[in-house]
Amino acid sequence: MLSGLITGLFVQHMANPRMGLSAHLEGVMNGMLLMITGLIWKRLMLSAKILKFTFLLLIYGSIANVLAVSIAALTGSGKMMPLSGGVEGNRAVEGLISFLLISLTLSMLTGVMMVVLGFYRYMKKVHRGEVP
Repeated sequence: MLSGLITGLFVQHMANPRMGLSAHLEGVMNGMLLMITGLIWKRLMLSAKILKFTFLLLIYGSIANVLAVSIAALTGSGKMMPLSGGVEGNRAVEGLISFLLISLTLSMLTGVMMVVLGFYRYMKKVHRGEVP
């Protein structure tokens, strides 16, 4: 969340300020996702290995999200994000942004599905009266 708040201070100085605003919002929203997930973490009914894997997926996805959009904002690149005014940049930058966007999508989808599954298992136990 802190990275998103700090990014918000520099939006007007970025090559693509609209993308900079997106980077700011992504940082704040990912911070909120991690905080809310932390609040229910002890209730997730998942094995220790799956919990660790889920934690790593969510952390990676959050960092990659802010990083991808921040790079796009600073360079003006980001053809995969045309709604934020991203235009095609050089191949190396576009390749990095594309890799981050695709990998963070897979990471966040998997991580959030694991959180939902773990919380669903917890709620089933609550419903059956197994958990006070």
